[in-house]
Amino acid sequence: VRALTERVEHELTFPRLTGYRYELAGEKLRVEFDEGAGMALSTADVPTAVENAPIIGETVIHTLDDLRARRAQEVDFLLAKLVYEKYFCADDGAGTDARRPWLFPQILDAARAWRRQCLTCKDNCFPQLLLLVENAHTAADKIYRAIVDSTPGVQTLLPILQPYDTVGSTSYVDFDTTRPVMVTDPDKCHISHVVCDTDSWEQKMAQVLEEMDEVESYVKNHNLGFFIPYTYEGEAHGYIPDFIVRLRSPHGAQPLNLIIEVSGEPKPEKAAKVETARSLWVPAVNNDGRFGRWAFLEISDPWDAKNTIRAHLAAVGA
Repeated sequence: VRALTERVEHELTFPRLTGYRYELAGEKLRVEFDEGAGMALSTADVPTAVENAPIIGETVIHTLDDLRARRAQEVDFLLAKLVYEKYFCADDGAGTDARRPWLFPQILDAARAWRRQCLTCKDNCFPQLLLLVENAHTAADKIYRAIVDSTPGVQTLLPILQPYDTVGSTSYVDFDTTRPVMVTDPDKCHISHVVCDTDSWEQKMAQVLEEMDEVESYVKNHNLGFFIPYTYEGEAHGYIPDFIVRLRSPHGAQPLNLIIEVSGEPKPEKAAKVETARSLWVPAVNNDGRFGRWAFLEISDPWDAKNTIRAHLAAVGA
């Protein structure tokens, strides 16, 4: 499966994201905490003492007493640093200095208030366990979410781009496979083949896209490196949708990049993926303005995909 140089006019590019942030208007931050800001530490997640009993040698008890001895102010500073660096001075990818250091004291106050009001320590746990990186990132996300929800004014959703390889491309596709494949139309696809993971629907979806005059280019998202960051049950994941399609717009308007997901049986995690793509990824990328126009479409019946895509185009005014 290769990107073919003679088809380079059908190259598709896409931004690589690690997350999402809000650009807050003004210089005064507010923070109020609700039930969702709460976090509990317990020995079920982080053992504070571990017994090492080797076959040969003495039994040793390892504890986190050294961590317990650290000052609580270190916790506040680390959480504030994570919130600031991840969300308030994120690289915009254009070389612009996005740092706003004058906000750090307010973020530090918010981190201190969160630790005192929202953190619950069960068993033999203690706040200094937040100095462990995984716990710290979870807490920082809760603090930032509370700031966003509490601070008045205009909030613009923006993408957090990967620090390297900010833009992905079909030009980098080059791999071998033993799976069934379908040869693609040279007038529609930069890639030589579509990999068919199931019996028929990928091939059917590709055939539909090749038959549509509205389609300039398409690609099956297989070994492309395109994913949508999302969170499910508190854990970060990467969602890999099925197709990216570039659609012509009438009257010479900017083409529309359409992310297509072919859905099967409804599942809670699938709903979280789709909702993130629709309500976070697409608005964030469109608000950024440097990666063209994007939309997301979920298709339940590939055999009726033409009608579904055309109805969506009419709805978004493409």
